[in-house]
Amino acid sequence: MTKDNVTQGDGVPAAPVMAKQLLHQPVELSLPTRRNAKLQEVVNRINHHAELQALWHISNVTAVDRLRMSDHGPVHVQIIVNIALRLLRLITERGAQPSVVRDYGLDPADAEVVVVLGGALHDLGMSIHRDDHERYSLFLAAPILRELLDGLYDIPVRTVLVSETLHAIIAHRAGGRPLTLEAGVIRVADALDMAKGRSRIPFEIGAINIHSVSAAAVEKLDIERGDDKPVRLRIQMSNSAGIFQLDELLKDKLRGSGIEQYVEVEAYIEGDERNLIHNYRF
Repeated sequence: MTKDNVTQGDGVPAAPVMAKQLLHQPVELSLPTRRNAKLQEVVNRINHHAELQALWHISNVTAVDRLRMSDHGPVHVQIIVNIALRLLRLITERGAQPSVVRDYGLDPADAEVVVVLGGALHDLGMSIHRDDHERYSLFLAAPILRELLDGLYDIPVRTVLVSETLHAIIAHRAGGRPLTLEAGVIRVADALDMAKGRSRIPFEIGAINIHSVSAAAVEKLDIERGDDKPVRLRIQMSNSAGIFQLDELLKDKLRGSGIEQYVEVEAYIEGDERNLIHNYRF
């Protein structure tokens, strides 16, 4: 018996020690809360929620270990919540109203809570299966959302925020139809985890095809204040194969998101192909 494996009392081999340690290793979600006290408390609760943390790791076992896809665990969550929060703030700075403000008279700070929770819980269904994982995420997320919001809001407002977050989760699927600004932000943010080979287009790790080659071509993403629109997405690519990512993933997620009018996209290539294709916009 190696030191990395132990046997339980009934003779059944226990999980490898490293796997056990991983499941019990908390991940610190870090983002700029900007004096939003409720958002800061939600982040603190996320960072100490053992079930949610375990589900992130289990989702990655499905995605990375079993399906050989890009990760859908803690790193993806960290990227998505920060991108989504950045998008929401840039859009609302120009006067757009979050849906919880427009429809329920809540505060813009509450919209930030919805967006961060949506980003943190949107892929929990990957812990069950890749197929239809957005639907599975709903019943896993609902009780966790109530726990994370318990005591911060009265029951009617908490119920609104839970429903709005669940809508953002289901609307990020292919063909999803976001009906709120917050859901549209989550849908687009999910597609923007694409730099350094982190494509949201499923492809087998190690395979050589247009999916993997195009994913590797995306070097960097900058989210800036735009001139004509609130958000400018500047995407640096090492070669023109990266355009496949923009056409097949980002354009699809942006179209129908409800935030198209707030976003402009500019991709540029730095490398040997500069004379072939320099800029690509939509």
